[in-house]
Amino acid sequence: MTNTIGVVDLNDDDRQALAQRLVDQARAEGVDLVGPDGVLTGLTKQVLETALEEELTEHLGYEHSDRHAKPAPVDGGGNERNGTRSKTVLTQIGPVTIDVPRDRDGTFDPKIVRKRQRRLDGVDQLVLSLSARGLTTGEIAAHFAEVYGASVSKDTISRITEKVAAEMSEWQHRPLDRVYPVIFIDALGVKVRDGQVTNKPFYIVIGVTTAGERDILGIWAGDGGEGAKFWLNVLTEIKNRGVEDVCIAVCDGLKGLPEAITTTWELAAVQTCVVHLIRNTFRYAARQHWDAMAKDLRPVYTAVNAEQAAARFEDFAATWEPVCPAAIRMWRNAWSEFVPFLDYDVEIRKVICTTNAIESLNARYRRAVRARGHFPNDAAALKCLYLVTRSLDPTGRGRARWVMRWKAPLNAFAITFEGRITPSTT
Repeated sequence: MTNTIGVVDLNDDDRQALAQRLVDQARAEGVDLVGPDGVLTGLTKQVLETALEEELTEHLGYEHSDRHAKPAPVDGGGNERNGTRSKTVLTQIGPVTIDVPRDRDGTFDPKIVRKRQRRLDGVDQLVLSLSARGLTTGEIAAHFAEVYGASVSKDTISRITEKVAAEMSEWQHRPLDRVYPVIFIDALGVKVRDGQVTNKPFYIVIGVTTAGERDILGIWAGDGGEGAKFWLNVLTEIKNRGVEDVCIAVCDGLKGLPEAITTTWELAAVQTCVVHLIRNTFRYAARQHWDAMAKDLRPVYTAVNAEQAAARFEDFAATWEPVCPAAIRMWRNAWSEFVPFLDYDVEIRKVICTTNAIESLNARYRRAVRARGHFPNDAAALKCLYLVTRSLDPTGRGRARWVMRWKAPLNAFAITFEGRITPSTT
């Protein structure tokens, strides 16, 4: 393929026309779009070689065809073009062999494809994306071989994923907002081989910002025996990163956690996690009952007050206690810890009870963890969880909308926690 196709400053119509032209060309020539002899491979080769030629032109100071513009030699010498050398680089569409121009003095240092670079940066992002979905190094290597016809060793893939270690450390210690209306402390069980394979908890702290976004504040590895000292260290670390105030901290009754929360933020209200109560209810019921149970349970946690919630719960218990008595017993045991939730404005309750944001995050984490089976150590598990977090949004911070209509909850928080919610300063 020798046709030159301009790809700079294209609008949507031009891009569509270019794509159609490539498809038509592939059909006319009887070639594939991708693959060693594909249209996209040829186009990628042409774009890279053109960019390298432009870089060399800038380095030498004259165009390839304009030898009269060549600068005068200094001290009897002069740099000039010195042919090309062939080089194969791995791209997102597979291996591409390009001709890299050279200069006589050997001072040309290209940026688009650097010296000794064997893969483009997009390939690294692809590897990280596949790893975030739980694929092992062997599975990623097999994917490249099957889809792109490229040989990428497991050691190379490991080195690519290891590069995120510094980035992960920076993310784990980044500055946070001054105040969070709500934070959730959730636990995820991950199998880690520490002498023998054990199910270890990894704690994820999720904040809801004053802009109505989910912000994953950090991930910490535990051993299942965490106490007040562990939690105080975690929460103090979060406070030292700029979090001066938390209005509501939602968590389960982990040992020492409520005390650590109130020690770190004196005004914080500690609330039993209603999301966990709802989630655990379904663990005692068969799948075919979930939809009906969810419909009958909703009036309980959306009740106007504790009295109405108690009446609705008795209706729920009358229907479901014969089917799953353990779920009813769980609610009765947790009732005293659940009731304070009903004192909040309905808009605040919606934020605390919005399960979608937490469940979708947990589903992504579990999918990646399940695909890996188990991890050799805590660091490998943390890296996998961070890669999932990194893939959730382009900024790598794992931010997303918590609720679509945020202004009503924001007003409710500002009134309930007067003087503590100041959106303009966060």
